Amino acid sequence: MKQVFKRPKSLKDVPFHFCPGCHHGVIHRLVAECIDLYDLQEKTICAASVGCSVFMYDYFDVDVCESPHGRAAAVATGIKRARPENFVFTYQGDGDLAALGIAEGLHAANRGENITIIFVNNTVYGMTGGQMAPTTMLGQTTTTSPFGRDFHREGYPIRMAELMTMLGGTTFSARVAVNTPKNLMQAKKVLKKAFEVQIQNQGFSFVEFLSSCPTNWKMTPEKANQRVQDEMIPYFPLGIYKDSE
Repeated sequence: MKQVFKRPKSLKDVPFHFCPGCHHGVIHRLVAECIDLYDLQEKTICAASVGCSVFMYDYFDVDVCESPHGRAAAVATGIKRARPENFVFTYQGDGDLAALGIAEGLHAANRGENITIIFVNNTVYGMTGGQMAPTTMLGQTTTTSPFGRDFHREGYPIRMAELMTMLGGTTFSARVAVNTPKNLMQAKKVLKKAFEVQIQNQGFSFVEFLSSCPTNWKMTPEKANQRVQDEMIPYFPLGIYKDSE
């Protein structure tokens, strides 16, 4: 019998312990499939971040270097400059990249570092109790915005994929989602493109994934998936925002 579906080689044979309905597991699989596709497992070094995304080294069978909170892009820059023959990426949530690490991410992009940032945006600090993040939607209630985010007090949700396009060193910037089979397939194509940018030494590549967080959104996985479609995508439109190849 022909096997048509199997675990990617660069994912460890262990069960995910992400919350039910969380998109991290799906995104992990897409990243692992791309690592396998380009035969990068032995060449890949990841700069891990802080938050739910830190669990990546429980699941990816590649070399991983832990970074201080928000500093993954800076750590990845050092790794890539020291070992330009390696494939280097960061895997960061919205708290890590868009809050504490926003300077490191923007400056890495502006310098045109030949690294790839994978950014998982679920509009909340997932691991530490559901606090408001820089990407929290207007009106969204969190543990630190119990009456809903108000732009008069907290400003507007930051659109990172668009922000990255403003920087001259960015070669590729895009936003994708995995809430439907169609979006998942498109996300895979976009992620492959980001990998190819680095493999071909074309510079900085950035892919933002819209992700659900049913636990902190206090929704079922089905309703969380629908929220990605109905609320997140209209404010964070999907698409390729810059492709300077």
